[in-house]
Amino acid sequence: MVAGVDIGGTTTQAALCEEGLTVVDRVEVPTPAAEGGAAMVGAALDAVRLLLGRTSARLLGVGVGAAGLVDARAGRVLVASDSFRGWAGFAVTAAVEEALGVPTFLDNDVNAFLRGEAAAGAVAGEPHVLGMTLGTGVGGALWLDGALYDGPHGAAGEIGHVPGFGELPCTCGGRGHLETLASGRAIAARYGERTGLSLSAREVAEAAGANDPDAIAVYEAAGAAVGRAILVTAGLLDVTTFVIGGGVGRSWALVEPSIERALAAEPPVSGHPVRVLPGLLGGDAVAIGAAARVRAELGRVRGGVAGIRQS
Repeated sequence: MVAGVDIGGTTTQAALCEEGLTVVDRVEVPTPAAEGGAAMVGAALDAVRLLLGRTSARLLGVGVGAAGLVDARAGRVLVASDSFRGWAGFAVTAAVEEALGVPTFLDNDVNAFLRGEAAAGAVAGEPHVLGMTLGTGVGGALWLDGALYDGPHGAAGEIGHVPGFGELPCTCGGRGHLETLASGRAIAARYGERTGLSLSAREVAEAAGANDPDAIAVYEAAGAAVGRAILVTAGLLDVTTFVIGGGVGRSWALVEPSIERALAAEPPVSGHPVRVLPGLLGGDAVAIGAAARVRAELGRVRGGVAGIRQS
């Protein structure tokens, strides 16, 4: 049995998965994001221990999908948003391995989302994919030649902070990034600018479902921006399969029409059709992706040992 953990800004989810990545048990707890890295990992460990107390199966390893830019090789968070305190620089894998005594592997949460969808979700078996999460912020990750591509600095696929989407200030300090239009925080802010009302992105989605023209316009603008980002990726990398998740992504009916209109207006130069799919795994995607990383790493170890014994 392997465990996958999704440490988000609001909640932390832990899941126990069988070899085939079927989730057999899960639990969700609040993330103490304001209390620092030790408290956040402590909450995740408590969640895993709770699951282990409900099974007799042996834990083989833990995968963690964590918010922020991470060094997956060193198992450490490099950069975190202002939603977290004492998270940047925290050695996640060392803390988990010391506490549980099993191999632990760290991924950025969006990388884990894409790994999950590529292993057992909407894009299973696809060789080349851009994954995008539309949540509090906008994250991106690349799957090339059947494997996650981190890039030389661990930031490949970060489409949410590509400029060219206006002049609004972004939470990262830049301007005009995709996140300023397509994130949950941005949707709430753009709706507030139009109406003077303070609603969450989910409440704006409910208003759009009730035919509120301002809510509809905000979601249409978000979808159009996502469509443009997809076209940039398709033109630059010749990747034409995309999977979208996150809280805003779950309002698929509100963003899909304007995404498709943007794609129809300027199809990629390759002439190859672009496929944009909603994530299939929902709230389990990051945890399943983190578990898939464990499965892959342990499989490599077993294969290496077998190879040595045969040689």
